[in-house]
Amino acid sequence: MKHYLKFFVLLFFNYCLAQETPTSLSLQEAIDYALENNRQAKNASRDIEVAEKQKWETIATGLPQLNANINYQNFLKQQVSVVPAEFFGGDPGEFAEVIFGTQQNATATATLNQLIFDGSYIVGLQSTKVFLEISKNAKAKTDLEVRESVINAYGNVLVSEEGVEILERNIAVLKDNLNETTKIYENGLEELESVEQLQITLSNLESDYDNLKRLEVIAYQMLNITLGIDYKSPLELTDTLESLAFQNLATESLEIENDVTNTLDYQIAENDKDSKELLVKLEQSKALPTLSAFLNGGYNSFSNDFVFLDNNNQWFGFSLFGLNLDIPIFSSGMRGAATQRAKINLEKAKDDLTEVEQLLKLQIATAKSNYQFATEDYYNKKRNLELAERIAQKNETKFFEGIGSSFELRQAQTQLYSAQQQILQTMLDVINAKAELETITNTPTNY
Repeated sequence: MKHYLKFFVLLFFNYCLAQETPTSLSLQEAIDYALENNRQAKNASRDIEVAEKQKWETIATGLPQLNANINYQNFLKQQVSVVPAEFFGGDPGEFAEVIFGTQQNATATATLNQLIFDGSYIVGLQSTKVFLEISKNAKAKTDLEVRESVINAYGNVLVSEEGVEILERNIAVLKDNLNETTKIYENGLEELESVEQLQITLSNLESDYDNLKRLEVIAYQMLNITLGIDYKSPLELTDTLESLAFQNLATESLEIENDVTNTLDYQIAENDKDSKELLVKLEQSKALPTLSAFLNGGYNSFSNDFVFLDNNNQWFGFSLFGLNLDIPIFSSGMRGAATQRAKINLEKAKDDLTEVEQLLKLQIATAKSNYQFATEDYYNKKRNLELAERIAQKNETKFFEGIGSSFELRQAQTQLYSAQQQILQTMLDVINAKAELETITNTPTNY
């Protein structure tokens, strides 16, 4: 009975795990899942948690700090001191050996420290806000990159699937043509070259098919890794390449203004400049005095024997309050050099921000150009595919009617196969170009 119970528990556990891993996803569902489970996205979320903890860690340094200390001493051999013997009725000029204190003593203290003023602490509080903002921007940028990676991986899978289906149809049609041509040849109404031409074309298609099937498996595995699931997990995609391409053909994104301040790369560069400004303030604050207060209290006990745990043992209390003012006066130019170094780094950060701004304007313009070309190329390749289909059909009819050559038929078929692959690639280019533009401009849309 116990073995059956273990079996059902294990079966239920595996079922729960299987339920957590998706088996079919639309593109939007894949994006949402990856933003929660992609390893890079999860680590970016953890970085925000680290920043929040570090923020509180910095704040806590300026709050009251309470520490306790227990000290126990046992002099295995006590120190001997000498005093004039006449103190004890001895002769002048002679010394007597005495031992001060007891052989054992114990001390229990508690100290409360409070920072009153420290310029670096004020700067530290400001820096926690910037550091947290940097982590949040890094998380947002990671999410955009993960989103783009999912779109690319999802599209690659769809291209592979569509390519496999097209090759399967082409191979089936070509096999029929080959069988029919072979029969015509056997009846003496066609040349052997026509059969061989079709055999060459079929062999090439079958080789492409085998390669594309392998690439399809790799594309699925890459998508699984991007989603954050086991790379061998079975997965079904519910969106089609054509529907996604059609959805991304809307050119409203081309109307987006080149406002680089909304981009995450600009905001991250601006965060870097802000952090450099705070480093300048930090170095300047080191020239300011630091004031802190402390309150100390405790008990002492002395004995030649270990009686400190006895209830009747006598303890002597003490307490102390004090202020500590640390005033920097002269550092041989060390603080000045550190401040100048921080200012130089700030100027570098300002130049970096300007360069990022210029590069982002160029990247946005390039991404818009690529997206516009992808949409135009899609319509062009779609027209070419329609023409290639009609040409291939005409040449096939002419060939079997005996008024066309096998070379012309093979040329038309090759042109059709190329047009079919090109239209798949242009649909993928439209999807990827739109995703790239949205990533750069920080304008993600839902599918």
